[in-house]
Amino acid sequence: MSGGNLFEQQRRNRRRSALLVLVFLLFFAWIGFGADYILYLSTTPAQGEFSRPGAYHHTIPWFGMLASVLALGMAWYSWKNGPKQVLWASGAWELVSPTKPQEQMLVNVVEEMAIAAGLPRPTIWMVPDPDPNAFATGTDERHAHIAVTEGLLAALNRDELQAVVAHELSHIKNYDVKLMTLLAALVGVLALISDFTCRFFGRGGARVSGSRSSGKGKGGGALILILLVIWLISVLLAPIVSRLLALAVSRKREYLADASSAQFTRNPAALAAALRKIEDAAAPTKAIQHGSAHLCIADPLGRRANIKEGLLADLFGTHPPMAVRIARLKEMAYQYQKTGVMPEGV
Repeated sequence: MSGGNLFEQQRRNRRRSALLVLVFLLFFAWIGFGADYILYLSTTPAQGEFSRPGAYHHTIPWFGMLASVLALGMAWYSWKNGPKQVLWASGAWELVSPTKPQEQMLVNVVEEMAIAAGLPRPTIWMVPDPDPNAFATGTDERHAHIAVTEGLLAALNRDELQAVVAHELSHIKNYDVKLMTLLAALVGVLALISDFTCRFFGRGGARVSGSRSSGKGKGGGALILILLVIWLISVLLAPIVSRLLALAVSRKREYLADASSAQFTRNPAALAAALRKIEDAAAPTKAIQHGSAHLCIADPLGRRANIKEGLLADLFGTHPPMAVRIARLKEMAYQYQKTGVMPEGV
């Protein structure tokens, strides 16, 4: 366990998430504008056949600009339609007029935690699934949604439900729903670029020039070849790398949301107890699709990559190991009970 108070933990997780997003954007820039740079070097007048009068010389970064426009378009579309699609895919229905005591309790808890977080009350949705789980989605604080499964209401007491709702509200307050929507869009763009490149080279588009190295010397040709190989590997691995970066951001945000829940409720032990009940549930959350798994408080698919720490979890897990999250919350609860001060970070 590392030291530092709750707010230092929040700052640390924000810095790590910002660094991961920066790496993601730099990788995207290399895919787009790196291709333009390689074409620029390959079509300089000294490069064999490109030295002919009127030969094409690549100077305007069309590839990078088109990729950027595509990314912006997909990000805008995901921004506007992503939350509705997630809710629709899960079969969720909006809870407007509670008819059961548990539903009324949920409405009361959401209203209380929204006040504690300083947020407008989000719309509340019920997911018809017996497995306990919850997620938040939306485009901003005023257009946010919280969805909980019927199994969550059945499994948790009021304090535990309050802690879970606070966790989801923290995703809204910390702009996680915006961040994950953007990352999902960029993952989609890179997958499209990778697919297009595979088709292009598969149809013989790799015949850029057999005499690239003939006009400018072996050094220049070797540099172009090295850059081209690195770029091709990057493009082919883009869907995997981008997905891993998005998962890494998601895991960091879960730790931050846990800490924020403790801040809002002053009761980290309640969230630890809720996570234990969610973890002990036997069945996966069938109503929540693979593409929305990173939004949930716990992995709805029950994948082994989220069970333990290590290389496998770091590469493929959508969530930090539940045992580690629970241990951190228990440590916070112990410190709070011991000192009466909200608590030492973990």
